[in-house]
Amino acid sequence: MSWDCAVWHSKSVKNEEEAGKLYEKLCEGDTSLIGPTQRIQDFYEELTSKHPEIDDIGEEEINNLDLCPWSIAFDKSEGHIIMSCVISKAEYVNDLIQELAKKHELSFFEPQNLTFIL
Repeated sequence: MSWDCAVWHSKSVKNEEEAGKLYEKLCEGDTSLIGPTQRIQDFYEELTSKHPEIDDIGEEEINNLDLCPWSIAFDKSEGHIIMSCVISKAEYVNDLIQELAKKHELSFFEPQNLTFIL
């Protein structure tokens, strides 16, 4: 089981319901409602400098959840990132992703509780 969240840049999404619909489209591979932005790449680089993606660490580090809390590789485009982490790191990752999203002026969505921060 994992905990999921997403960040994106879209001026058309204004509430939790719209965010949930966009999230579903992104999970299906439909990125038509978002556009490319350097903010996503900047967010990604800062995040992965702290916690590299699971495919970028060695097997000997796979159980080091302080280094890599991710349960699978990110789903990423030039306009969004969907991240999944192990449940035991959910609170930490939630706080970190929200902080970085705010810094990089991206929206944050957490589908488990329908939390949306513009």
